Amino acid sequence: MATHGGASEGAFKVNSLILNEDVSPLTGKIIWDKWRSLWNSFIFLTAIILAPIYFTWSAFLVFLLLSALTLCMGHSVGFHRRLIHRSFKCHKWVEYFLLWMGTIVGIGGPLWTIKTHDTRDWAQRQPSCHDFLAHRQGMLKDAWYNLHCKFVMDKPPEFNPGEEILNDKFIFFLEKTWMLQQLPIALALYMLGGMSWLIWGICVRVAACTTMHWYISYFAHTSGPQSWLVDGAGVQAHDVPLMAIPTFGESWHNNHHAFPASAKHGLYKGQIDIGWHFIRLLEVFGLAWDIQVPSRLPKREGITAIREDAEYIYKKDKAATEHSK
Repeated sequence: MATHGGASEGAFKVNSLILNEDVSPLTGKIIWDKWRSLWNSFIFLTAIILAPIYFTWSAFLVFLLLSALTLCMGHSVGFHRRLIHRSFKCHKWVEYFLLWMGTIVGIGGPLWTIKTHDTRDWAQRQPSCHDFLAHRQGMLKDAWYNLHCKFVMDKPPEFNPGEEILNDKFIFFLEKTWMLQQLPIALALYMLGGMSWLIWGICVRVAACTTMHWYISYFAHTSGPQSWLVDGAGVQAHDVPLMAIPTFGESWHNNHHAFPASAKHGLYKGQIDIGWHFIRLLEVFGLAWDIQVPSRLPKREGITAIREDAEYIYKKDKAATEHSK
């Protein structure tokens, strides 16, 4: 009997997979992902060879600015907290803008991102899963796997993100053209700042953001501080505090595994979460509402606190979000 994660398993489970009784994250084969590998290789080699030649301080600033905007608004808020987890509501045009920003990060399209995220999330919550999904290999091998390969399960779940997404022509357009979406940005950068802006604003940016995305995923599932354990999960998440600012709060991954439906990832004092503050800014201007935090979600079952003040997060943000209801 098939069960859809979002419909029958609540707000804390994967949303896009149909889990039949015989699905398994244990067996399968790792194969070369040709087009993704060629894309990443081209971007990385171009960045390594040409970045030193075309370095200027203005190009470096363009790299920093575009990386920050696309990672925060696009990947963190648009793809992860809105598209995948529906942790807040917003106008459709706002969602489309955030998804476009997420696409030009250059890691992948929206549908690929949903499927990759939910498959890995589901697999890690099982008692055991394949090494590819658990990041159990050394760094270099894991980097090769995640940037150039894909894992094809012998018994995979069916991918079904729901009618709203499947009927959305704009999302499918972004999915089909995700690599090509760099072209208008490249043209604008070249016209404004020449080759230095193009190389640093496209190749260096995409290479750096892609590498950081893999890097955080690797360490967030292998080592670092923890506040919660997900009961029965073969792979537990960790926080990566040093990367909180460059990832705009995504590196508080242990918190996220415990409360995936929360729009806020930095749940405790001192945990910087710029993505959360951006969502609150959208709320101020009436562009986001029904923002979810642990205190507004159903009491989470199936997790165990391993720090003394863990329960604090159930009360901390309740008053701050009352007007979002």
